[in-house]
Order: sequence, then C-alpha cells, then structure tokens
Amino acid sequence: MRKHFFSSFACMNTLQPAIERHPWQPFVPKDAKYLFLGTFPPQEHRWSMAFYYPNRTNDFWRVMGLIFMDDRDALWDREAGRFDLDAIKALLGREKIALWDTGMAVRRLKGNASDKFLEIVEPIDLAVLLDAHPTITRVVTTGEKATGVIAAQAGVELPAIGIPVECEVRDHHFTLWRMPSTSRAYPLALEKKAEAYRRIFDR
Repeated sequence: MRKHFFSSFACMNTLQPAIERHPWQPFVPKDAKYLFLGTFPPQEHRWSMAFYYPNRTNDFWRVMGLIFMDDRDALWDREAGRFDLDAIKALLGREKIALWDTGMAVRRLKGNASDKFLEIVEPIDLAVLLDAHPTITRVVTTGEKATGVIAAQAGVELPAIGIPVECEVRDHHFTLWRMPSTSRAYPLALEKKAEAYRRIFDR
C-alpha cells in the first residue's frame, strides 16, 4: 500500500501543463516596415477581441492611440466595451505595422498570462517571416522574454530598453528595439510608455 501511494505521487508530480499553440497567424500589411512581437496571447477568457494584445487591461492599443491620434481611447469602443478591431487594422495598414509573437507553442507554468511563468516550447522562426516580408526593417519586442528569443536568433546580447541594436538573421538586416512591456504590471506611466514607443517611428 505504501509503495503504491509513493508511486502514484511520483506520477502526479511528473505531469506538465498542456502545450498551447498560438491561435492566430501573423498580421502583416502590404509593405510592412515594423514588426511588433510580444510573447503569447493571454488565456481566451481575458480577450476583448480575437487579435493581438486583446486584454482590456493591456495598454498596447492605448499607447498606439496616443502616438498616432493623440488620444489614448481612440482605438477603444466605449459602447461595446472592447477595442475597435476595424480601427486597429486600418491603423496598422496605414502605418505599415505587422504583428506576431515569439512563442508559437508554450506551457503556462502557473496558469496565467505572466511571461515570468511562460515556457516557450516552440519559438518563432524569424528568418522565415523575414523571407516572406523583406520590407520589414525594424523589429520591436514588447517585453524581456520576447526580446530574449529574438536576440538569441540574431546572436546578440539582450539590448537595453529603448536602445536600438543593429541585427542580421539569414541576410536580413533589421534594427531591434526592446521596449517596455505594455502590461499594467510594468511600473511606468502610460504617457511615458507612449513617449518611449514614439521613438521607433521617428523617420
């Protein structure tokens, strides 16, 4: 009986969280110049839309609203209580901004959206994406874990926040920008985040 108990306990402790695959394809408008990369979407119950940065409490789209429309709520649909996906896609097309993530398959080690407890099982193959979209010249990572994935593929050290680094992946030259997370858990005011992100778009 004692042997059976310990055997069962050992089996329970070897169980790993299920692997989740990324739910969406990359969003890449014609002649995209910028590629923004997060880590992985939050759990579906946190989505306000089936698109990148869907969490109502993530400030990515408020940062974009401040940068391009001088209005933090320009991309927020007050009546529906969610982000305005049509307005978002129009903005991305106009500004040549592509979106994807660095985790194609992950395990949530704590059952939440925190990068700290996210294990990337299958990372992005950045070279393949750049092969298909060679007009991309600026790659922007929105957090430390995402930055680590791209820095490893480019063979560079983890850059400092807000300091662009020249990189090359399979003959594709691009500038890597590591930016502060737009999660509200990151201790920086929204206006300061927008100020930091605005530098990416300086012509």
